[in-house]
Amino acid sequence: MKTKVFNLIILDESGSMSCIKSQALSGLNETLQTIRMAQEKYPDQQQIVSIVPFESGNIRLLRDKEPISEVKDLRPEEYNPGACTPLYDAIGFGIQSIRKHVTDDDSVLVTIITDGLENSSCEYSGKAIAMIIDELKQKGWMFTYIGANQDAVEVARTMNINNALNFVQDDEGTARMFLKERRSRDRFMFESASLCCMVSSEEARAERIKMANSCNFFDDIDEDENV
Repeated sequence: MKTKVFNLIILDESGSMSCIKSQALSGLNETLQTIRMAQEKYPDQQQIVSIVPFESGNIRLLRDKEPISEVKDLRPEEYNPGACTPLYDAIGFGIQSIRKHVTDDDSVLVTIITDGLENSSCEYSGKAIAMIIDELKQKGWMFTYIGANQDAVEVARTMNINNALNFVQDDEGTARMFLKERRSRDRFMFESASLCCMVSSEEARAERIKMANSCNFFDDIDEDENV
C-alpha cells in the first residue's frame, strides 16, 4: 500500500490579504501544480491536499484530504479576504481535520501563510497550539510558517515552528515567496520519497522526525532568480 504525503495549506483570508488576493491565488495554484508534478515523479507515494482559508467566523476546508489528481485549482470566487485573523483556531482546525487519518508511515507538510498576527481566536490559545505542534513534530510532521508585516521567525518560534520565512506584502514579494515555497516543497517531496527506499519503516520514521525538527526547510533556495 502506498504511503501518503499530506499537504495541509492554511491560508490567511483576513481583510488585509485583499491587496494581494490575485497573487495569493495564482501562487497557491502554482503550488498545487508543484504537488501534481511530485505525484508524477514519485508514484510510490500518494499526494493528499487540504486547504484551509481562514478569517474570523469563517474557517473552512476548501479542499478536504483530496488526492491531488482530483484537486482543482482555486477560483477567484472561492477566496474572498475579509474580517480578522483567528490564526490559532485555523491551525488547530486544520490539524484536527487530518490528524486521525495520518499513520506513522505517512509524511505531513503543514504550511501556514499569513500577513498578520493572531487577533481573534476563540477555541485555541498560542500555548495550546505550541504544545500540539511540538507533539506532532515528534511524530515526524513538518511545519512551516510564512509571514508578512511581522518577524515571522520569532512568531513561528512561539508556536514551536522551526522553519519560517518572511515576505513582503506586494505582488512581487508574494510571487517570490511562493516561488521559494515551491522549491522548498519540491525538495521536501524528494526527501520524503527517498524514505521509501529505507530498509525498515522504523528507520524511515526516525529520519522523518529528524527532518521535522530541523531548521533548514527554506535553506539553499535562491531568492534572486526571476519570478
